[in-house]
Amino acid sequence: MKNEAAIQAAGAMLRGANSVMLVSHIRPDQDALGSVTGLGLALQDAGKQVQMVLADGVPAALRFIEGSRQVLRAPTGEADLRVVLDCSDLKRTGMEWDSDSPPDLNIDHHITNLNFARVNLVEPETVATAAILVEYLEQWGFPITQPVASALLAGLVADTLGFRTSNMNPRALELAALLMQKGADLPAIYDQALVRRSFDDARLWAMGLSRLQRQNGLVWAWLTLDDKIKVNYSGNDDADLINYIASIEDSSISVMFVEQKEGNVKVSWRAQPGIDISSIALRFGGGGHPAAAGAMIAGTMEDVQEQVLTETFALLNKPMEVQGDVTPS
Repeated sequence: MKNEAAIQAAGAMLRGANSVMLVSHIRPDQDALGSVTGLGLALQDAGKQVQMVLADGVPAALRFIEGSRQVLRAPTGEADLRVVLDCSDLKRTGMEWDSDSPPDLNIDHHITNLNFARVNLVEPETVATAAILVEYLEQWGFPITQPVASALLAGLVADTLGFRTSNMNPRALELAALLMQKGADLPAIYDQALVRRSFDDARLWAMGLSRLQRQNGLVWAWLTLDDKIKVNYSGNDDADLINYIASIEDSSISVMFVEQKEGNVKVSWRAQPGIDISSIALRFGGGGHPAAAGAMIAGTMEDVQEQVLTETFALLNKPMEVQGDVTPS
């Protein structure tokens, strides 16, 4: 059910502000970046001063998204209105927030969202945060121009993996068609968002795939800091390898482990329809959706794998078997 009070309040806040700061999560994906720049460009068209902020900056692979060159790594001053987009937990913005002064507006589609703002427009049934913006921007009085449409379509396409996630619905396709009518180039955006891979990405995939494991419906792989150095990969993620191994036949859940600096491991889960892995991610301090979730976990690769695989096998009601070839190397 739509939260009409939050929808109306969000529109009033955006219309009434002269300066706006837009923020999303660390290690931004296309939905985070496309939502920030899509809304940011629409607000700029309305004559507002806008700061678009991502603590980790814009990954090289996402620089095709409209407005990405305007993104800052840190705020440059105060703003009338502070908006957090596509982020279930304030900690994931990578910024410090005063507990006595929470963000003004929270727009998100994650079921694990903690409702941390003064106004929370959270719609877990919507396929992407970008889709929420497409739904309401014009209702709020902000026209969707071609650059705005292109940014938002990137988020919509990527977060649904090309309109094929289990939460897809007819309305999402209608919103994509609307964005095409506004001038967004779907084939080009699809290609950039989901098909194109750099040479370094491909070499990183080879590292992860060489360690691929499968057991009792669970598939997993891992990447180390040394792997990224060997192939000259500059990112902190798995170059979307998780979405590839999630396509492996006869797997119920897929997990990807990526070693980070400062003793952390980034864990990504993907699940087939009917399995909710967001609860596991939440227990490890992360979040996400029933079919796609993630967490940043402190510990060694070996320890984190043991903890996560034990919990994940338990969700499948299957024990983890001890094998000699699954120890991280």
